[in-house]
Amino acid sequence: MGLFLSKSIVNYICNSSNSPVFSKKNGGEFIPMQIENMVSLVSRTGRQFQRYEKGCRQVVGCIPYRYRKTEKTSSDEELEVLVISSQKGKGMLFPKGGWEMDESIEEAAKRETLEEAGVIGHLETRLGMWRYKSKSQGAFHEGYMFPLLVQQQLELWPEKSSRKREWMTVAEAREACQNWWMKEALEKLVCRQMQPQPKGEEEDTTCT
Repeated sequence: MGLFLSKSIVNYICNSSNSPVFSKKNGGEFIPMQIENMVSLVSRTGRQFQRYEKGCRQVVGCIPYRYRKTEKTSSDEELEVLVISSQKGKGMLFPKGGWEMDESIEEAAKRETLEEAGVIGHLETRLGMWRYKSKSQGAFHEGYMFPLLVQQQLELWPEKSSRKREWMTVAEAREACQNWWMKEALEKLVCRQMQPQPKGEEEDTTCT
C-alpha cells in the first residue's frame, strides 16, 4: 500500500501565496523555493477513484514549457518543452494520468505534472480534449491537455526513479513523442504562442 501526495498538500504547494516557501518574482508570480522535502516521494496509484464518462477513462496532462535564450542574440528566445519517458520504456511523452474524483481538472493536471515530471508552474487555459484508444488496454480514453509555464524544477519528485525527463525543442519533441494526440496538443500550444488568444478562451485555431 503506497502513500501519495494529498490534494490539500498539492493545493498548498502549488497555489498558496501565503506559504513561507513562496517568494514574489517574475512580475508578481509566486515561485516555490526548496519545497522538495514537502513532497511525498510516492505518487498516487490505483484507479478505483478515477473518473469515467460513458465508459471512457478521463485523463489529464500538461505540456510543461519554458523559453530559453538562444545564442543568436540576447533578445531571442526559443520555446522548449519538457518530455518524460514512459514507465514501460517505449518512447517519450508528456506527463498525464487519471483525473480523480476528489480534485478539479486543474488540480489533476498540476498533480500529474508534479508526480511524473517534477515541475511546478503556471497552468494556462486548456488546449483541448482528444478521444483516443489505449494501446495497452484497448479501451477509449478522453485526454485533456493544458500548457504549464514552468517556474520551478525539482531535484526530487515522486517518479524520479522510474522516469527520465528531458527538455527539447518543439521539432525534437515532435519526433520523440509517441502519442498522436499529444503531438496535436503540442501543435496547438505552438499556435497559441504565435497567435495569443483572449484570456480565458480555449485554443481553437490552426496555424496558417
